[in-house]
This record gives sequence, C-alpha cells and structure tokens, in this order.
Amino acid sequence: MAVLNRVLRLRAGGCFAVRSFRLSPRLNSEIDPKAASLLGQKPLPLQRDVKDRNVRWVFLGCPGVGKGTYASKLSTLLGVPHIATGDLVRDELSSSGPLAHQLAEVVNQGQLVSDEIIINLLSKRLEASSAKGETGFILDGFPRTIRQAEILEGVTEIDLVVNLKLREEALLAKCIGRRICSECGGNYNVACIDIKAEDGNPGMYMAPLLPPPHCASKLIMRSDDTEEVVKRRLRIYNEMSQPVEEFYRSRGKLLEFDLPGGIPESWPKLLRALNLEDHDDKESAAA
Repeated sequence: MAVLNRVLRLRAGGCFAVRSFRLSPRLNSEIDPKAASLLGQKPLPLQRDVKDRNVRWVFLGCPGVGKGTYASKLSTLLGVPHIATGDLVRDELSSSGPLAHQLAEVVNQGQLVSDEIIINLLSKRLEASSAKGETGFILDGFPRTIRQAEILEGVTEIDLVVNLKLREEALLAKCIGRRICSECGGNYNVACIDIKAEDGNPGMYMAPLLPPPHCASKLIMRSDDTEEVVKRRLRIYNEMSQPVEEFYRSRGKLLEFDLPGGIPESWPKLLRALNLEDHDDKESAAA
C-alpha cells in the first residue's frame, strides 16, 4: 500500500480500490474463443485459477448503461469488491467533507468530476480495502481518461476491461426513469422501454424495476437526471471515452459487449462472453 500511494502521489496525488469468483468448468486460461470471435477480437487472457480472488477488472460504459448493476452482480459471483466511483462521489456529497460543496456544483451542472478528486476518493477507498485484507477488485466508472488509465497501469495490472454499450434512446429513457428511495437508498427505475425493430435494427424491451410497496411513496429523482443534463453528460462521456477504449483495445484487454435488453436477456449472455457460470441463477431458474 505504501508503494501504491507513493506512485499515485508522484503521478497526480491520489489512487483506487478492491472482491471473488466461481468459473465455468470449461474455463481454461482465456475468454471463450467463440464469444471473443463474435466481438471481433482475440480471446482475452484471464490467467486466473478457480480459487484466486485477485481478479482486476474494469467496467466502462456511458452513464446509465448499467455498469453498477452488472459489476455488482459479478462482484458477488466472483467474491471481489465492487468499487464504483459514482458511489464514492455520492458518499462524499452526502457528507460534510471538504469536497462536498465543490462536487455538488460539478454534478448539478452535468460536468464530469476532475481526475484529482476521483483519484483522491479512490485512494481512500483502496486504503480501507487494504486494511480489511481485501484483494482484487472490479472498478466501475474508472478510469475515464487516458491520464487515469496510465496512473492505474502504473500501479496494478488490469486483466480485463468490459465496455458495456446500449442504444442512446434506451440510455436516455433509463437515466430519466431512475429513482431512489429516500428512506432505504434502494435504486429503482420507472421507465418501461419498448423499442420496436426497424431499418434492420432489432427491437429491445427493458421492463421497469419497480420498488416494493413500502418504498413507492418515498421515491426521489436525482437532480442531474433531467433530459438536458443527461444528454450533456453522454456527449462529454463519448468525447472522452474513445481514447480510453483505444488505450485498452491496443493492449488486447477490451471486451466490447452490446446489451441486448434488460438484465434477464443481458446477464446470461454477458456470463457466456466472460466464460463464467452463475450456479445460483441456474438453480433459481430451475426451481
């Protein structure tokens, strides 16, 4: 940890963070070659033993695409920590910390948080993980600039970068439909997305994620989930993300995954692309 902190201070004053997994019996040392070929790339090496809890994965994707949902499900399946920079920012916003006021202005204007602030928050989170004896991680929402990617590369070896993609009209509807329970903090979505197939593009259906009855009257909307702010956020992200995607593509670590719909449709296909199996999910489906 001392080495990690020293490297980050030298290269911009901050840092990152870190959970475990069960792999398919057919997993060898690489991504399923068939899935990789469908994505137009070489198989990506995992180099992980079944009992190894030191996976180092990154999830990329536009705001609202579902990075947190899929990264969280994988963190539970693999047994490694899910570290979301968005959660770190929201935790800081809700605190009385020194960055809270500065962050509130940036978020409310639909701007992206600076590298220095993100790295500082991640550094604190990684220190906490180290203190608890955690190893490995799934990073969600970081890195989002070449500078951040270079800092991360100088600190740890990233095994795999999963780039989630979703059609823009679905993204807009998802972001505007997001709701949070003001009492329990649960995340829900009231949007019912039903895009018809046309001009050779497949249709897409994403059911709403409705709250339980005791949360229904307590739902609130994030201040930055307006159409204007969401469109601005997506435009900024797209401009900044292409160099980062190329950074990992050139290193043979980028797995691009187009979400075909909601969780029921996308989760099994994502697992196949990663050559993983969710035994609990199979048991639930068979029950």
